[in-house]
Amino acid sequence: MTDALIENVSDTAFWIAHYRAFETKRPDALFRDPLAGLLAGDRGKEIARGMPRPFLTAWAVVIRTCIIDDYVRFAIAHGADTVLNLGAGLDMRPYRMDLPASLVWLEADYPAVIELKESKLSREVPRCQVERVKLDLANLAERRQMLAAAGARARKMLVLTEGVIPYLSVEEVASLADDLRTVEPACYWVVDYFSPKMLKYRQRMMRQRMQNAPFKFNPKDWFGLFQEHGWHLKEIRYLAEEGDRPHRPIPLPFFAKAILRIRGLFASKERRAAFRKFAGYALLKR
Repeated sequence: MTDALIENVSDTAFWIAHYRAFETKRPDALFRDPLAGLLAGDRGKEIARGMPRPFLTAWAVVIRTCIIDDYVRFAIAHGADTVLNLGAGLDMRPYRMDLPASLVWLEADYPAVIELKESKLSREVPRCQVERVKLDLANLAERRQMLAAAGARARKMLVLTEGVIPYLSVEEVASLADDLRTVEPACYWVVDYFSPKMLKYRQRMMRQRMQNAPFKFNPKDWFGLFQEHGWHLKEIRYLAEEGDRPHRPIPLPFFAKAILRIRGLFASKERRAAFRKFAGYALLKR
């Protein structure tokens, strides 16, 4: 096996699903995703075994899942009748969350991903109305056609791009933001946030293993870019802070915790707070 465990961006879906399956087996699981293991398969296990510090990835996947679950519930409570999941990967929310039967859940992803889900889930019954679209988000004409069709049938829409934005360039994210802004029912949009320092750390740790799926999105002003393209920040939840709520703090080794405590003694309050905001998930509003 080469160092490049990830052959393409779609491979990350198997990796992430593996950790959702792992969480499901815990007696104190923060959520249950019984179908995650079916989809992750051996490929998910293979990738997870070859990645550095898997305990950190497992923790981050669990906390991010909980954050986005809450955003979905919020949007539905505020009138969303449609969820548009772009780059849906192996997400199983329509099958595991308590959702209204009337909710329309639209998934868009590469043909191979959609075909895999349809074959694996043929006997499973979702909690809401699930529809899937084979789509390459980079194909602007097809993307805009799909968005127009989705917008024409929805009254109020939540857009999910979990694990998608980091793999796009600044220009590609700006283009997607503009396209979503033209969809009148699209009121909310969930996006990943990584601080500049976190991006540098990830690049250093994952350079070889993720060379076929590098993080590209690193704007000079993360919040300002979305504002410029018609989306303002309604809320952002940071992984470190959200992990403390259910008593799931970052699972650092003892020596790492000791070093951080020592550094914290000499760091300003602002710097300590900034450290805890290394990554999170934002809910944007039109």
